[in-house]
Amino acid sequence: MRQMSKRILYMIGITLLSGGTYLSAQTLNQAKELYNEGKYAEAKPVFERFVKQAPGNASYNQWYGVCCFETGDLAKAEKHLKVAVRRRVQEAYRYLGEVYYHTYRFDEAEEMFDEYVTLLAKKKKETEAYDARVELAGQASRMLDKVERVQIIDSVVVDKDALLSAYTLSEECGSLSAYNDFFQTGEPGYSTVYMNQKGDKIYYARPAEDGHDYLFTQSLLMNDWGDEIQLPMNVNSEADDGYPFVLSDGVTIYYASKGHGSLGGYDLFVTRYNSDSETYLAPEQLGMPFNSPFNDYMMVIDETKHLGWFASDRYQPEGKACVYLFIPNESRERVESDDIELKRSLAAIASIRDTWAPDTDYSQLVALAHEEIPFGPAKIQKDFIFPIHDDVVYYTLADIQSPEAKSYYEKAIAIKRQIQELGERLDGLRVSYTQGSAAKREQLTPAILQAEEQLDALLDQPKDWEKKARNAEIAYLRKNPK
Repeated sequence: MRQMSKRILYMIGITLLSGGTYLSAQTLNQAKELYNEGKYAEAKPVFERFVKQAPGNASYNQWYGVCCFETGDLAKAEKHLKVAVRRRVQEAYRYLGEVYYHTYRFDEAEEMFDEYVTLLAKKKKETEAYDARVELAGQASRMLDKVERVQIIDSVVVDKDALLSAYTLSEECGSLSAYNDFFQTGEPGYSTVYMNQKGDKIYYARPAEDGHDYLFTQSLLMNDWGDEIQLPMNVNSEADDGYPFVLSDGVTIYYASKGHGSLGGYDLFVTRYNSDSETYLAPEQLGMPFNSPFNDYMMVIDETKHLGWFASDRYQPEGKACVYLFIPNESRERVESDDIELKRSLAAIASIRDTWAPDTDYSQLVALAHEEIPFGPAKIQKDFIFPIHDDVVYYTLADIQSPEAKSYYEKAIAIKRQIQELGERLDGLRVSYTQGSAAKREQLTPAILQAEEQLDALLDQPKDWEKKARNAEIAYLRKNPK
């Protein structure tokens, strides 16, 4: 009887043990099903439990690392994907590349994507999409090296559907409206409409027949909007485009696009309308910190306030965007430093305080950003903004009193024009490169590299000539006081 009891207890124990194993397997299978359905937040705690039980298991680390990445926990994603990469789990290379890409370690991302392409090629799988990721990481690395020094003086996080609440435009700069409010569609959406100060022209984006958003413009005819025109495809892309804003010159258009070599989601671009040829110049992709591996959009420059805004969802929760307030700088000064961590921090806007000039109080400018300024008297003619010292700023060549200083500044203007023309040519080459065949790309590569070298050689020269002009003008003013 005692032997029978022991046998029964043994069988019950085996049954419970088998049942426990079965239940665990079911839980893992359920997590894998959720994972395959893209429900990473739901699968994540299950994989976390399995990783704790078996820290060296490559599959557990890969699944958990992917879930961490997809739910925004990049630090944990990196830790666990590295474990999987050390054990040569193929998909871990791709996701670790994405972690590096989204944390501005573009060289490491390029290397990881390249490894992933190699693994795909060994299995005779399609590599085109990830060849593009390798190229994009290289492009982002070059942009990081040229990150601009921008004074970002304030920021506010808003709901995406309330994005425009963070923008207070001077009346002279026109107005912004939600697309659904302007056209009374009654449908949800984030799209915007820009209307010029005269109130007779609008720019906006809407879906076309292929389902993508494209930029359009309309003019006021009598009392109705009409004559809708889609902007040409050298401005629009094969992906979504939107969030247009036009400067008061009526020809400079800032907008966001998911095409044209975007770093990730929407990127910010600028184009200009040539009234002589009735064409638009090839769009220029803005640099970092304006663009990032995330969505960056709704660039607005208020020329009356000398302030600008742009929105980004970098490191923001779903449905939120951060709107940054900055001081526009026509010289586009680069961060001259060999400190890669400094460049990453400024490019990612890790801290807006790190972008501030020493001992500068921005409170009045921040207050000005929220002021409503009605259309007033004619503006002072401003061909450029050339500060001489705290009390003297020049806006035209006629303002410069020293002949020597004027000649220096004319050289700065000429080189800036050369930089712009070379930049536009380079943009055109890059567009042709991205749209061309492999043979066409090989043909264009030397021309692009040569143009980039020429551009690099020119970029710092305007600043040097401006410095010479400023020094010459100050010396002249001291000798010839009013």
